[in-house]
Amino acid sequence: MQRIIFHMDGDAFFVGCEVAKNPGLRGLPVVTGEERGIVSALSYEAKTLGIKRGMPIFRVKKDFPCVLVLPGDYASYTRFSQMMFDIVRRYADDVEEYSIDECFADLTGLDRTLKMSYLEIAERIKREVTVELGLSVSVGLAPTKVLAKVASNWVKPNGLTVIDPEKTAGFLLKTPIEKVWGIGPRTAEYLKKKNIQTAGDFAEKDVSWVRNNLSQPYESMWLELNSVCVSQVDSEPKTVYSSIQKTRTFHPPTRDTTFLLSEFSKNIEDACRKARHYKLVSKKISFFLKSRDFKYFTLKIVLDSPTNAPEVLVHEVRLRLGEMYKPGVIYRTTGVTLSDLVPDTVQQGDLFGSGIKAGKFESIHRQLDLLEEKFNKRVVYLGSTHKALNKKKLGTDSEDLDRDLLFL
Repeated sequence: MQRIIFHMDGDAFFVGCEVAKNPGLRGLPVVTGEERGIVSALSYEAKTLGIKRGMPIFRVKKDFPCVLVLPGDYASYTRFSQMMFDIVRRYADDVEEYSIDECFADLTGLDRTLKMSYLEIAERIKREVTVELGLSVSVGLAPTKVLAKVASNWVKPNGLTVIDPEKTAGFLLKTPIEKVWGIGPRTAEYLKKKNIQTAGDFAEKDVSWVRNNLSQPYESMWLELNSVCVSQVDSEPKTVYSSIQKTRTFHPPTRDTTFLLSEFSKNIEDACRKARHYKLVSKKISFFLKSRDFKYFTLKIVLDSPTNAPEVLVHEVRLRLGEMYKPGVIYRTTGVTLSDLVPDTVQQGDLFGSGIKAGKFESIHRQLDLLEEKFNKRVVYLGSTHKALNKKKLGTDSEDLDRDLLFL
């Protein structure tokens, strides 16, 4: 049976949620991200002015005084996301929450069960999301997940596009290769050198060419572009993380090492809290500083024993900050990535007892996590984090409430 895959993508989702909460914002240029100092989301009206994601908030306020700048309310974005997905589940059992503002659903066979055409099912879902939640979404229907993503991006905002197998070629020839889901900038550049400019050019290649020039995942993508369903809708909740990353951008940029260490400390506390939430520990840690002119300075550490205790990692970055910090350079972003994640039941001993010490810290933090869940706020934090928290402005910091926002 030909698969029918549904994909729904929120239009300017964070701003859309703000408009849903305050309809008076509809039609106005709005951006969110005041608490982070950079634009994290923007309305289509703001986009037409030339504003882009990542633009400093101070520049938006200076150059575009007509734009409304709001702090992010990530707790409400999570609620809207769940309500949006719950509406899809009224019609389909197999729903994959791909990110906070998009999902896939397998509608195959539901036309008979629901006594509606697939198009009618998609229209019903789209209408109910708009009427009940006040959100604008774009929807795609196609035989595969990759094609469904092409379809939902075809008309934005507020679009609904169907790609039938016999009409696939026409869509793909008009889709730039870099716009295909799963093809990054480097792969796109490589394919363009091979004279593959569009998704259609890629789909028309022989499978042997794909196997000889690209790795296995791209063969699956090639099949999906040719209407062969390879990637199934995964309705299981996401519980396994390949990595956990926390970053913070601040304004004004600084070369103050004390402040940078405090920013790292907050990144580490947030990443470790998320690791504990999923009962994971990490053995490999990566840190980075990003300068005002967007150059990266990195540091990688392999621990003797995996941990999710922030004290251990803060100690390490304090000792080795000089390996990535360059005097005279002004920095705007700090980041930390926990990788090589394993269940916290997999603990390794070491000759010097650092694992025992880390284990004591982990036990303390598990109790603190219970308190924070009870009171729904940060109860205790490391002294090294104080400067970063003191810097925090209005709004809810996205890194505090994104346990369910990232799908890594």
